[in-house]
Amino acid sequence: MSKKIIRRTRTTGAIAAAAIGTLALASCSGSDGGVGGSGDSFSLMYSASNTLESPFETLANEYMETHDGVTIELEAVPNDTYGDTLRTQLQAGNAPDVFQTEGGSGQTRSVIPLAEAGFLEPLSEASAALVPESAESFFTLDGSTYAQPLVTAFSGLILNEVALSDIGATSFPADWDEFIDLCTQASEEGKSALLVAGAAGPNTGMLAMNIAATRVYGETPDWNEQRAAGEVTFAESPGWADTMQAIVDLEASGCLQDGAVGAGFDALTNGLATGQGIGFFAPGATATELAQAAPDAELRIHAFPPATTSDPAVGILNPTYSLSINAASDAADAVEDFFAWLAEPEQANRFAEISGGLPITGLDEYDFDGGTYGPVADLIRDDAVTPLPNSGWTSPAVYEALGGGVQGLLSGQETVDSVLASLDAAWDR
Repeated sequence: MSKKIIRRTRTTGAIAAAAIGTLALASCSGSDGGVGGSGDSFSLMYSASNTLESPFETLANEYMETHDGVTIELEAVPNDTYGDTLRTQLQAGNAPDVFQTEGGSGQTRSVIPLAEAGFLEPLSEASAALVPESAESFFTLDGSTYAQPLVTAFSGLILNEVALSDIGATSFPADWDEFIDLCTQASEEGKSALLVAGAAGPNTGMLAMNIAATRVYGETPDWNEQRAAGEVTFAESPGWADTMQAIVDLEASGCLQDGAVGAGFDALTNGLATGQGIGFFAPGATATELAQAAPDAELRIHAFPPATTSDPAVGILNPTYSLSINAASDAADAVEDFFAWLAEPEQANRFAEISGGLPITGLDEYDFDGGTYGPVADLIRDDAVTPLPNSGWTSPAVYEALGGGVQGLLSGQETVDSVLASLDAAWDR
């Protein structure tokens, strides 16, 4: 049996990259490698965020071990440079046969703009069947599917239940007023209810999107489509104004840790692990990673509470960790066999377990009890969820404007109106 593993992995810190998750805003980086798979050989590139086990590497190695004669060349690229590395290689004609993508259009590695540019090969009906109906527009263009999702991600407020109990709280807040009360209760005990990496745009953007899940998308699930049609704007949407004002109010109410505006991702790691902070916003897989550094913490993920108990609670759930085939590759048949194997229940569950996410299929039968996702089980079962908002935005520039705008709100250099105007300007650019 032939094996060839190429690994070029640099680390950026477990929690920093995990909190960025699929939202990393990459800077340009070159790479050699290139198209040219033949027979049962092909190359695979994916983003690497830390020193923990990579589901891509693990599953690729297991595929080679069970499929005699198959060679998969693996290239791991740092998460913070992955998007631009991929685009640079595609434009230069030396991208790998298969590579990690993300659904939608709002990121540098997003499926739709890459498909529009002719870089992606249409996939089989079997791959298309794995795309949830609610996310078809993120993976499909002109009737063809261009990426196969491998896992389902829930993003929300990762909470240290031990720290919550330490301040005397008996339950997670049901609405905004209760959350502000929790902030006061935490402050009196020398803790912070909410940790924010204010110096990192991806984390401040995640904060805003989690609040917007209820304030915007709970009432108007198709808000992105309306914005694309020119029927609404950020500046004229009360829900987005409420979202930005809520961020101002969180800071004014003492919900954030001291120095939040200048804090990096280490503030999230250290604060939650030591119990000085109760929670922070991130993809749920972050809890799996942090649990290894903080084994005494009981980590669960919650949706941010709505403004009132009469408003719907809404979580953020979307398929992620997708793979696409390079349109210039001559190894499409071999890759399709690999994709079919990944879609089998055993591999799908294993990928989810390693990545810390949820399976791409079978959520109706998933056992949520006692696990990280237990608090949001009912939201998932009841479909009270929205895809990651920026997945449907026109370009990464809109999310960059959001992250930078929230930073400006926290520092007092921006107003609600100025942030909303900058989002509209980025959308229309």
